[in-house]
Parts: sequence; C-alpha cells; structure tokens
Amino acid sequence: MKKFFISVSLFCMLHAMAQKFETQKMTDSQGFTYEMVKNDKSGVRVYTLKNGLKVYLAKNEDAPRIQTYIPVRTGSNNDPSDNTGLAHYLEHMVFKGTSHLGTQDWAKEKAILQQISDLYEQHKAEKDPAKKKELYKKIDEVSQEASKYAIANEYDKAISSLGATGTNAHTWLDETVYKNNIPSNELEKWLKVEKERFSELVLRLFHTELEAVYEEYNRAQDNDGRLVNYAMMEALFPKHPNGQQTTIGTSEHLKSPSMVAIHKYFDTYYVPNNMAVVLVGDIDYDKTIKLVDQYFGAFKYKELPMKKMVSETPMTQIVSRTVKSPSTPRMTLAWRSDSNGSQNARLADVVAEILSNRGDAGLIDLNMNQTQKVLGAGAYESAFKTYGAFTMSVTPKEGQSFDDAKKLLLDQLDLVKKGQFPDWMLKAIVNDKKVQRMKSWETADGLATTLYSTYINEQTWEQELDDINQYEKITKADVVKFANEFFKDNYVVVYKEKGVNDKLVRVENPGITPIKLNREAQSPFLKDIIGTKVAEIKPEFVDYKTAIQTSQIKDKKVSFVKNIYNEVAQVSYIFPFGTDNDKELPIAMTLFEYLGTDKYTPEQLKEEFYKLGISYSFRAGNDQTMVTLSGLEGNMKKGTELMNHWLTNVKADKDIYAKTVKTMLEARAAVKKDKSRIMGALSNYAKFGKNSRMSDVVSKERLESIDAAELTKKIKELSQYPYEVFLYGQDQSGLEKAVKPYISNASLQPAKAKEYPEQATTGKVYFTNYDMVQMEMSKVAKGGEVNLTNFGKANVFNGYFGSGLSSIVFQEIRESKSLAYSAYVYYANASEKGHANYITNYIGTQSNKLPSAVNAMNDLMASLPQIPAQFDNSKGSALKQIASNRINRTNIFFSQLALKKLGVDYDIRKNTYAEIQGLTLPQLTSFYNTEIKPMKYNTAIIGKKENLNMESINKMGEFQEVSLEEIFGY
Repeated sequence: MKKFFISVSLFCMLHAMAQKFETQKMTDSQGFTYEMVKNDKSGVRVYTLKNGLKVYLAKNEDAPRIQTYIPVRTGSNNDPSDNTGLAHYLEHMVFKGTSHLGTQDWAKEKAILQQISDLYEQHKAEKDPAKKKELYKKIDEVSQEASKYAIANEYDKAISSLGATGTNAHTWLDETVYKNNIPSNELEKWLKVEKERFSELVLRLFHTELEAVYEEYNRAQDNDGRLVNYAMMEALFPKHPNGQQTTIGTSEHLKSPSMVAIHKYFDTYYVPNNMAVVLVGDIDYDKTIKLVDQYFGAFKYKELPMKKMVSETPMTQIVSRTVKSPSTPRMTLAWRSDSNGSQNARLADVVAEILSNRGDAGLIDLNMNQTQKVLGAGAYESAFKTYGAFTMSVTPKEGQSFDDAKKLLLDQLDLVKKGQFPDWMLKAIVNDKKVQRMKSWETADGLATTLYSTYINEQTWEQELDDINQYEKITKADVVKFANEFFKDNYVVVYKEKGVNDKLVRVENPGITPIKLNREAQSPFLKDIIGTKVAEIKPEFVDYKTAIQTSQIKDKKVSFVKNIYNEVAQVSYIFPFGTDNDKELPIAMTLFEYLGTDKYTPEQLKEEFYKLGISYSFRAGNDQTMVTLSGLEGNMKKGTELMNHWLTNVKADKDIYAKTVKTMLEARAAVKKDKSRIMGALSNYAKFGKNSRMSDVVSKERLESIDAAELTKKIKELSQYPYEVFLYGQDQSGLEKAVKPYISNASLQPAKAKEYPEQATTGKVYFTNYDMVQMEMSKVAKGGEVNLTNFGKANVFNGYFGSGLSSIVFQEIRESKSLAYSAYVYYANASEKGHANYITNYIGTQSNKLPSAVNAMNDLMASLPQIPAQFDNSKGSALKQIASNRINRTNIFFSQLALKKLGVDYDIRKNTYAEIQGLTLPQLTSFYNTEIKPMKYNTAIIGKKENLNMESINKMGEFQEVSLEEIFGY
C-alpha cells in the first residue's frame, strides 16, 4: 500500500516543482537544433531530424546502460477492417530480419517469398474450405524451400551479442513500441542493427510466426481480464476502432492473412516522420544525436494518409454485456471519457483517485474494501489517444448479488457528486502525482516510458511537464460539477459470470512441417556486428562493508544505506522467522490491517498514514517476516511512532475477525477458480508433493475457532523477538533517532521452524481439469544442492539453451515447428545453502499440439546441442550484462541479505563473472550431462480433460488426476 505525501517538507519540495515550463530552442556544438523545457529537472532534449524523426535524449547515470524505445505512431486502430490483427503480427515480423540480416542467399530467398505471398493472396480469396486447405499445404511446402535460405532469430542474436536485456515489443490501439536495454558502449552497434531492421520488411518464416500469433490469440481466450475488456470496449465504442477491432485480431483474419497488405501497412506507417527514437541513460548528448542522425537520418520522409475520424454518439442509456468463464464472478462498469491530455480526462482521473487510490484511503477503499462489504473493488481512468474509459470494478462476496454490489459502487460515486469527500483529498492527489513522477523519472525506464507515451499521444514535452499544473487548478467545485454532469445512466456494465464460455474458438492443428533453422549459419551483417570491437565496460562489484554502515541499538543490528537520489526514506524491521515457525502469522497480519487502537479507528489509521505520506507493508515469508515503512524522510519519525502505536495498541475485535475469516474463506474459493493460481499450485504439487508449504494451510475449522485476541497478541509481541533494522535515507543519525525509542532487547524466541523435505521427482504426471483452449505443462526435476561454482554455468545455459528469444528451445519449439507460443527450460539455483536446485521446462500451447511439443522438447533435451557460435554469443552476452549492471539503492542491503542465506557476505557476481570468462562449450556440456540430463521429472498439466491425449500422457509417467483440494490443501 502506498500513501500520499502531505507534509510541510513535501509541500516545499513539490511547490518548487510547480514552476512555469517554457520550451526553449537551442543548438549544440555540432549545429543540431533541439528543444529543452525551462525548469525541466530531467534535462530532456527533443530533436527533430530533417526527415521528421523525433529523438528524445536524457541522462541517467545509475549504470553504464541505456534504455531504448522506438515508438511508431500506429497500432490496431489502423488495421484494415478485413485484416484485423495486422499491426500486431507485423510487429512480430519486424524481428525476422532484412535482405542483409537473417538470410544466407537473398536473391534465391526473395523469389520464393514472392511465391508464398502470391499463394497467400489466393488463399485469402478462396472461399471453398477444401481448396483453402490445399493452398495452405502448398504454402507449407514452399515455405520449407524458403527456410533453406533463412537464418532464424538473427536479429535476436545480434541484439543479445550486445548484452541487451528486455528485448521485446508491444502493439496497442495507436502504438507499436520496440524495446531494448543496452550497455552504453554498444550504442552505435545497436543503432546499426535497428537502422537495418527498420529499413525494409522481409516476411520470412511467415506461416510459423503466424501460428505463434494464433497461440497468443488462444492465450487471450483463456485470459479473464481480456475477456471482460473486449466486451467492455466493444460496447463502449460501437463505432470507433477502440472497441471494434482488438489488437490481436479475429480468428478468421489471423488464419487468412495478406502479405501484400502487411507490406503496404509497413510502407505507409513505418516512416521516419511517424517514428521516434528514445534514449535515456549513460549518454553524451552531442555524440549520441550525431550517431542517431548518421544511422536514422537517411530514412526518407513520406506523407502519411489522412486518418478518417470516427466520432461516437453520446451514450444515453445503460448497455449490458454478459461473459462467462470458470473463474469467480465480478462486475465492471465503464463510462466513455475524453482523450489523453484533456481537462475532462484529468477530472475523470481525479474522481478515480478520490474513489480508489494508492493510499487505500479513497471512498471505495474505506467504505467497501476496509469494511469487507465486497471481496474487492476499485476505480481507474484510462485515457487513450482518442477517447478514454472510466472504469469501476467489483468482485462480490459469496451470495451477494450483482445488483447489491453495483449499488455499493454507485453509492460511492454519489458521495463524490454530493462533495462528500475530504477537502484535503485534492491536494493529496496532486502531491502524490508529483512524488510518483519524481520516483518514476529517477529511473531510466520510467522517464523513457513517459517520453515515448508523450510522443504517441502527440503531446509536447512542455505539455507533459505542465500537466501537473493543470491538475493543481482543479477545485472541489470542478470535481462535483463534472461528476454530476458526467456520471449518469450512460455506462456499460459487464457481468462476468461463472460458467462455460461458449464463445471459445477451438481450432485444429494446421500440421505445419518443421522448417530448417540453419542454426550455425551467420550472415555477413551479423558477423560484422559481432566482430566489431568496442571499448569494454569494466564490471563493478559491491563492497558491502563500505556500502552498508552498521551500528547497534540495544541488541539489534542496524544497517544503513545512504540515499543519494531523493528525499524518500525506508525503514524495515526484519525478523528471522516466518510461516515455517508460525502458520497463523499471516492471518494475524491480515486481521491487523482491519483493526484499530484505543486512539484510532482502522479507517483513521489509514488516513493518518495517508496524510504523512508513509506507506507500509507486512510480509511473512517462509523464514523471514518484514515490516516496512517508506515515505518522505522528514516524516519518518512520525511514521515510526504511528506504526509503533498501532503494533503495540491494536485492539482485538471478534466481529471484525469473524468478518475477516469469511472474507478469507471466500478469497480461498476464488483462488481455486483462477487458472494461473491453479497452475501455480499444481506445479508446486509436482515439485514438492502433498506435504508442501503451499498445501499446509490453516484449516477452516481452526480459522473459525481462533480467538481474535490470540492473533493480536502475535502482533503486539513482535517487537519482543530478535530482529534487525534496515534504514535507507540521507540522514543516518536522524533515522536512528526515529526508531530508537521503540527498540528493546529481545525477551522472546520464535518457535522451531517446521521442515518441509524436498522430495525426489520420480516421473509422475499430475493433472487438474480446467475449461480452456490451451493446455499448460510444467515439468520439474529436483537437481543437486546449490553450488556457488556453477552459477556462471547456469547463467549461460539458460541463455544459450533454455530461455530468451535466441535460445535453442525457443528457436526449435516456436520458430521451427510452431508448436507453442511459450516454451522454455530454466535451471534455477537454490536461494539457500543446503537446498536443491530445480530444472523446469514449460510449454503453453493448444491441446492438439501438446504431444508434438513434448516430443520436440524431449528430443532437444536428449543431449545439449553443440553450436559454438551461439555459445560464444550467449557467453559474451552474459559477461556484458554483468559488467554493465550496478547494484544500488535499497538493493545493496537486500542483495547482501539474500547472499547470507547462501553462506557468503560478498558480491558473488565477481566469482560468476570470472567463471563465465573461462567457460567453454565442453564444460557447459559436462555441466548439462551431470546436473540436468540425468534428472527425472514430475509433470503438471492443466487443461480440458476431454482434450488429453492419454497415449502421449502415459509415456511421460504414471498419471494421476489431482483435485483442487489436494493441491491447495483446502
């Protein structure tokens, strides 16, 4: 939970931010003209190249790395009506290379790709299903010939060779954004690769990638959030593309694509005057813009087509939709709001914050969630480039009708209309926005994300900076007037009922013939990228002895890390015991947040923290419990005082506990209907068996019989146990003085921890039935005990073989055979000395592909493939990532805390880096043959039982269907 900052010191700091912003045109030492905004503390420079390309540059010297984004002002809203999903699968194809990157013989490959394009046009036009199927077989056949010349994943290999992380892209309504985080010394090589891939579109390996996109479509069908959102958007926007064409597209269009249409779309929208380059990190402004211009300045300006404006008729009635799925019922209300940057969008956002905010002190937070009248509720505003959506959602309690839950939501809205919310709330909302902006923009990714969003929404940087001033002008009268005019019976309501989704699209396996991968081939372009040497970044490892200052208060160790970035401080109390010592501790913590003291009601406590701007959290792990306060350093003394008062004076309340137990039991029931939670529990069952931590839960009978005073006693006695204190801020002495009055010598000792044996995996298959399009399979094997000398090998193995876009598993399962959207193998080192490592391999695909996908995975894991060039690339990437990463802020303390569990008190990355430097492919192969290949796996599978191929399943091991009660323990 996060609270708002309302204090004298915060007010002074934020008042200084509330200055006039004014754009200034400037010229750098090389003659490049750019814009800067006066009073912009981020120092953002905005360039516009001669071809119209926008370039956003800003410094962040946290690490010698650069967060990069290349946003394109186009998305699914520009999809042709007969080719929905086009922008999204174009995004996928932009990763496939060009005539120089990803090919062994472009002249020969080009001719075959043209044949494939012609066949797709025939396939799209053909109406006879039988003839359509024959054409697809021909496409598959010709694609085999084309694949002889293609080199799969060369873009990913080029980018990973730089030491890049976070390589990805996304498509939405009006945007397609390409992402990488790179070492700063690799900037020019990154620009060279990106210039190449955006210079032209080559639709190689097209039919296998389209099948992968179709698997993504299937994943969306199994996603409750998307199910509700699609229904809401379709009803909210009956004319506009916002609601009339989803980003993923329709099944029909995905199965009948047009390569001609995709090329046309690329040529139309992927032009420099419709794109930007965003770079935030360890950069030199003048050198960087010169390089960007050198590589991207050659692209030609091209006029964009006039966009047809679609206007919606104002809604005048309630529009209802019903969707069904196996998960817990919930309801969503949505009003069509105004576009990003408009004052009405800001007003809608303010109303959402009044109802439900980070401080948990909104009207919905206090009147519905805190009082446990529903399982959960909230409100938020989403402003799009055109229009927006104001959304309220609620998950009713068991036996509670949708109508009753809706009335509770609308009652809170009525309070806003009547002005019945605290006068200080508006100032709190604005101040929180300023602080959240400050915290976000201190990271390279946070600032870069805002910059690309500003570009997509066609806002200037001055407008973005000034946005907060526009919020400050909003008065309570403005909010009340807006609420009464805007919120009427003119909304969409979506009822998400528990039941069978009869709209699922189930398809047959198209029978794609695996394509040739040419794993060992490298284009001249890739060889040049890999062969070009740059000045190395030297790794920096943390010296914990100097980075962390330690002292003693009574018998408590106190650690301090200095905050050199801002005025936000943190105080953490770390107890060396957790749920293994006391299963009822999390129950006590859950109840605690609903209880008050002799001085404050629970609602008043939330408001007091809210006013101080102090956030708090309670977390009970297996062997560690943590109480954390975070907020403006000037208020931390009052925050620790208030928390101590709450902890030591909490009042037991039997009625509130009875209500809490009911809520907890209903929440448990909801978890047992959630696909992702079921898969997590089933995987845990496959890993640890029936006697695991996860299934060892406090029974319903025990929950109902506990005296509330037993639980509050656990909270009150916390300070009497051993613990250590971590302080993060600017003033060590001041923070120590803040916590000192509440620290006493330990007089109690925790109960002995219960042990949960890590059982051997013996080849069993566990299955749980769930109605879904896809099937998910996770195979897990218990390996040997954690070994610090193998951390480097595990790191390189994961990148080389098991995970990431350029890994062997991804290439084989998805690129070659198109058998799954998601597939990986991961070797996880144990986090504690004396515990076992685990190997996991995962496949998520449609049920009729699962047997083939399992066979393909088994073939891959029979022996470690030997591809020296790919090994060298993975090794180099791992070294560059370690060398260019830095541990800072609170991570300094918590990384050391984690390392202590492994029995070390130094930065283990130093040893890992040295290990990787000397690693050879034969050594990695020996590691694989010893630590991975011999292991036996237990398997967890979730899906629709009638779709199981039992012949294939029985080959995996002894089959057992397990109930939800068995895997969850209740």
